Parts: sequence; C-alpha cells; structure tokens
Amino acid sequence: MMRAVRYHGPGDVRVEEIPEPVAGDGQIKIKVAWNGICGSDLHLYHALLPPITPTLITPNYVTGETLPVVMGHELSGTIVELGAGVDSDKYAVGQNVVVEPVLSCMEPSCGPCTAGTRNVCPHLTFIGIGGGGGGMAEYISVKQNLVYVLPAGIPLEVGALMEPLSIVWHAINRSNFKPGDNVLILGAGPIGLLLLKVLRARGAQWIGVSEPAARRRETAVEFSASIAFDPSSTDVVAETRRATQGQGADVVFDCAGIQASIDTAIVAARPRGNVTNVAIWEKSPVIDLTTMTHKEVTISSAVGCDRVHNDLIRAVADGKLTGLEALITRKIAFEDVVEKGILALIHEKDTQIKILVHP
Repeated sequence: MMRAVRYHGPGDVRVEEIPEPVAGDGQIKIKVAWNGICGSDLHLYHALLPPITPTLITPNYVTGETLPVVMGHELSGTIVELGAGVDSDKYAVGQNVVVEPVLSCMEPSCGPCTAGTRNVCPHLTFIGIGGGGGGMAEYISVKQNLVYVLPAGIPLEVGALMEPLSIVWHAINRSNFKPGDNVLILGAGPIGLLLLKVLRARGAQWIGVSEPAARRRETAVEFSASIAFDPSSTDVVAETRRATQGQGADVVFDCAGIQASIDTAIVAARPRGNVTNVAIWEKSPVIDLTTMTHKEVTISSAVGCDRVHNDLIRAVADGKLTGLEALITRKIAFEDVVEKGILALIHEKDTQIKILVHP
C-alpha cells in the first residue's frame, strides 16, 4: 500500500491508502519526488471538467476510471523499476525523470492520434485528472513513451516545472512568435511567468506583463519583463501601444481566462497580430469579431503540449533557461494540499506562485 491524494469531487480531496502500482508491460515505475499544483487543480476544486474528468458514475473514455482519482500531473521522480519490454538502453533504475501527462485514445480511426498530435485528440485527458495514476502519490507507473530522463544538474524540484514549461513551449510554437517580436502577457501566474522566461530566451524584443497581484508583478520584472502593469490602475492597451510605436503587440498571450483579458488582448494586438489563448475557461467568453476582422487579428490556442519535452529539457540543461527555482514559493506535504496548497493559491496570490507537494 501507499499514500496518495485523491480527488473525489469538487471540494472533496482526501489523503488515502491505496494499492502501490506495479510496472506493467512497457511501463516504468517512478518514486515521486515532487508534484506541482496546477491551475487546473484549482478549477477542479470548484467543479468537474467533463469529459476530461470522469464522474462517480461515468468513466473517463481513455482511462476507464471513475472518481476518485489520484491527483497531480506536474511530477518529477526517480525510476525504481522497469517493466517488461521497456528500452533498457534509454532507461535505467536510479535515473531522475519527468512525465508528460497527456493521455489520448490512440485509436486507429483517430486523426489526431495517428498524426501524432495527441493533445488535440477528441478524448484528451491527463494523468492525475482523468485517471492513470497521479503525481500526488508515493509511486506511479506510466508508459515509457511518457517518461523523459532529467539530465544531471537539473534538480528534481525544477523537474516538476517541466510540465508547465511544456505548455508554454507549445503555446509559443502555436503563436507564430518570431525573434524580435513585441509581446504582451496577460496574467503572471506560473504559466505567464514561464512564458516570459522562454520568450526572453527565444529573442523577444519587448515583453509587457499585465497582472493585478503585486508579488507576481515583481517576479515578472525579476524575470526580465520590460514592464509589469497593474490592470486595475493602468490602461494596458494604451501603454502597450506607447511602447510599440503605436502599433500594438505582435503577439498577445491570454493566461488569465476572463472576459476582460480577452477583450484587452484583441484590442492590444497590432493589425495582423496574433492572440494566443493559454487559459482554462470556466465559461466561454464573448469574442469581439468586429475588431478582430477590422485588424485581421488571428486567434490561436494551445492545450497541453505537442512533442516539445526534448527541446525544452535541452534548453534548461544548456543553461538557456535559468532561475526557474524563483517560481517555487512553498513546499508542502500531502496533508497540507488543500489548506496550504489549493486554497493558498486561490486566496494568497500576492505571496504564492508555484507550490510543490512532496510525499
């Protein structure tokens, strides 16, 4: 048996004893070191996200599991066992690793899965959300194609940031960003701040960040933002245009997921600019198609990641992305996941950014 944090439904998260997983055929068993609490975990605390999440009655299409499920998908750990058929030239007991949590149907009739774009499978779900184990457990067993070796020199705490970093990397790829572009980021939570880091490393010229929480604005400046705006007291659109010779941002990333942010994004983008949505929306927004059409603004979106782990891990290992530890503002135990983790991220945005959970 092992200890795990399990999600029974909105507002119902419990630390429980469950069977320890085994390494099945083609699977790797990992002793979990750290798991980050994600914005999607905060959404789940308030409401289910079907069909990504199962219910007590309806199983998830991919995993076949109903609630409860083990939480956590931003995980790092150490290999403790290789199942039959695992590539022993690539993987070995004792290696530190991270996990890509994207789960898809992999059915021969599924266009996205057969094309390799599993993140847009119509039955998309994630480890720790739809089932398949989770990072808030002492151990997890996952298919070898989801496991990536963490190079020496990258601490396991930073390894737990590779999953949100993969979302950021993929979002930038989707945005048509080019070196030398001017960029506006709306929302400076972990995703917004990681976007800032990667955009700076990939050659952005000017990066403005809009964020109401003072601590997060300060972190954005520490992460080399050109300027950090408080949207409650600053005209973000006017200031963006002022900084870009009246043109507007080449690319705007919406990481906030509220009506005001998407409204700002469309107006702040330059003519023929790009607005990329990275946020999870509880309620679909109203989109100003008139303004979009007049400026020929393109809206793109990103969900999960698409074959980017090797590139981003190499970038971290090569020192192109440094100081990621500054995002980690608290480390907690399983028993504190709700009070000092989920609720803290909801109510203490001025002090908390990324909280890691340790078994």
